Amino acid sequence: MEAAVVDPGSKLLKAGPAIPDQAPSMIIPTHMKRMPEDGSVTENSQFEDVTVDPVVRGFIKDWDAMEDLLHHVLYTGLGWEIGNEGQILFTDPLSTPKAIREQLVQLMFETFNISGFYASEQAVLSLYAVGRISGCTVDIGHGKIDIAPVIEGAVHHIASRRLEIGGIDLTRLLAQELGKSHPMVNISTADVEKIKELYTCCAEDELAYSKIGDSCQLETHTLPDGQVITIGKERYTVGEALFRPQILGLDMQGIVEQLVQTISTVSSDNHRQLLENTVLCGGTSSMTGFEERFQKEASLCSSAVRPALVKAPEYMPENLSLYSAWIGGAILAKVVFPQNQHITKADYDENGPSIVHRKCF
Repeated sequence: MEAAVVDPGSKLLKAGPAIPDQAPSMIIPTHMKRMPEDGSVTENSQFEDVTVDPVVRGFIKDWDAMEDLLHHVLYTGLGWEIGNEGQILFTDPLSTPKAIREQLVQLMFETFNISGFYASEQAVLSLYAVGRISGCTVDIGHGKIDIAPVIEGAVHHIASRRLEIGGIDLTRLLAQELGKSHPMVNISTADVEKIKELYTCCAEDELAYSKIGDSCQLETHTLPDGQVITIGKERYTVGEALFRPQILGLDMQGIVEQLVQTISTVSSDNHRQLLENTVLCGGTSSMTGFEERFQKEASLCSSAVRPALVKAPEYMPENLSLYSAWIGGAILAKVVFPQNQHITKADYDENGPSIVHRKCF
């Protein structure tokens, strides 16, 4: 049985057997509905409105919900049999607290009775997915942005940055902007999320954004209740906020400046290989025009060596940026499990959850 690879994001969980040149076999919402324990749902039941988020801004927060989600993923989605559990590799976001790592390995061995466990940081895995072991990843997820320099397969933690903004904040911004232009229309968060995925894009540069005004091309969108709304400059405001966070009310530099400053804190001997091997990943990075805007901003920055984006190999699945950490995990799983570099049940029984820090990171 192939090892399973699980990448639990704040919005989507990616999982599947470790087959590196294929997309994950499961991409499902991490967001869950809480049902009554007896499974009953009546016509007047309020349970369908009670939702839980096992993962918040990248970190597991609700362990009961996470256990339920993983049970569904492993036994229903991946077809594991109870009593015949296999090996599993988890992706690990930047700056994960030690307690979360320990609780995860404990859950997997004590509740799921797996035969082997490994975890690796998402930044390292995203570089593996494009055939690199050194470089810098800019991971724009649903709940956070991680900027991580990686040197010879190891994250340079002192220089890394975790920004507490992500796709969820851009969704809220779009909701505000649509609320201004359509004050009489009630648009649900789920509909705003859909509008964001369908229509948002990045202007070519700041000057182009300032000229958009009311003259930009309008998109029309029909809501589930039949109402039709138009989307104009709002489409561009969402992408602009990544380069000018002031739009979100944040006193911080844009994403390219953050990357350059991150790398500037690393030894100058490594600047070139980090900047020339920059990888964009995370769902938000697939926004129309984002990569082109990122490259243009990079060409304008004042550093001696400017960031250059790495293209994914042609044999890799399309939309690699959406699940590059998962692909990298599938590549790594093909190494660590056959070579017995993982945590075994015997390792766990002998050392307890703290073994995860010694064997995985």
